[in-house]
Amino acid sequence: MFSELQREIVLGLAEPDGALIELDLAQRFDCSQGTVREALMRLNEEGLVTRRPRRGTSVAPCRSADARALIGLRLSIECDNIGRLLRRAGGDLDERLHAKLNDMRNAARDADEYGLAAHDRAFHLALFEAADLPLVAPILRRCLLHVHRFKIMNSGQLRDLEETAERHVPILDALRAREPDRLAEVLRHHISTIVDFGPDLTERSTQ
Repeated sequence: MFSELQREIVLGLAEPDGALIELDLAQRFDCSQGTVREALMRLNEEGLVTRRPRRGTSVAPCRSADARALIGLRLSIECDNIGRLLRRAGGDLDERLHAKLNDMRNAARDADEYGLAAHDRAFHLALFEAADLPLVAPILRRCLLHVHRFKIMNSGQLRDLEETAERHVPILDALRAREPDRLAEVLRHHISTIVDFGPDLTERSTQ
């Protein structure tokens, strides 16, 4: 049930600030309240739900101010460690990333937006993990999850999922060229335009 609740929250099927009642969830998923509680704790660790004593659990908000801050973190984490990444990247990195790109393409063709977002996150995590900064990777994982949630929930129109997958090709090309400045530039553009059909998260806002 954890995976299904995560999917519903990321896709916006579970509305922000909506209450999540343990008993109702146990009945819906035909499981014990202990199983529900464990799933909600994991979702709380990911920041997808908010658990408050005596006030219960609710779906976490999805605000542009948070998304802007997370975009800034992504830019710093992914773009400031390119040199280290290229020095440490193994010979199989290109192959692994290309496999994840194909996973994205397949999800796009199946019109599976959630699957595409999951494979997208796996692509970026695999690329960053080559830099061997294990204490930072969980921070990036959380950034990726919430930025994708914001993107999906705030797209102004039906997104071209195949185009979203193909946005990763320039990253692979720059990685193969082993040009740190080019790779940093490509990644910076990719991240800064992540909400390609929604709000521009790179602009300053008072929200």
